[in-house]
Amino acid sequence: MADFMKTGRKIIAIGRNYSEHAKELGNAVPTEPFFFLKPTSSYITDGQSIEIPAGCEVHHELELAVIIGKEGRDILAEDAEAYIAGYALSLDMTARNLQDKAKKESRPWTASKGYDTFSPIGAFIPKEQIPDHGNVDLSLQIDGVTKQQGNTRDMIFSVPALIENVSSIMKLEEGDVIMTGTPKGVGRVLPGETITCDLSVDGKVLSYLTFPAINRPNLKRQ
Repeated sequence: MADFMKTGRKIIAIGRNYSEHAKELGNAVPTEPFFFLKPTSSYITDGQSIEIPAGCEVHHELELAVIIGKEGRDILAEDAEAYIAGYALSLDMTARNLQDKAKKESRPWTASKGYDTFSPIGAFIPKEQIPDHGNVDLSLQIDGVTKQQGNTRDMIFSVPALIENVSSIMKLEEGDVIMTGTPKGVGRVLPGETITCDLSVDGKVLSYLTFPAINRPNLKRQ
């Protein structure tokens, strides 16, 4: 599964799965899971650059990603563990001004979430290294200053509940990625800044990532 993104068919992103994050954006806390899809073309990995499109206010959203290990549909929460191959540290980058406009106009969020480089995802972490997905520490810094810090124990809907919900709507396939939501502290990223983030369990860092932010190149002028 080390090259899961080469075979993955879907990036599934859970919305508002931490109550404090929902509140910081002025959103209602959901009573059931909801999700949106991100294009696989938005995927980058450690050390690659996050591109900031002109006119976009881009925010970081730090997340635990679940990597699906085998195909399944209508999976019960009590059976969900068998479908998990492992995990990864991930970011759901968001053009917040575009998302806010889309919400006001009752349109989909796809554009705000789907730019190239808007799904930074770290290396595959085998499930054996994370015995409890409900107790994972996540931390993000911009130029060395901590902006987000949270633990998956604060998720509204657990990983098994998310797998049950998503698989009741669409088939999950080997290599699919479920981003499980972000803790509070989301904020703007500017060109020239560097994002670092880490995932740890019981004080042991299992994934550490660095992403420089740059202006999105205008290929039309080249």
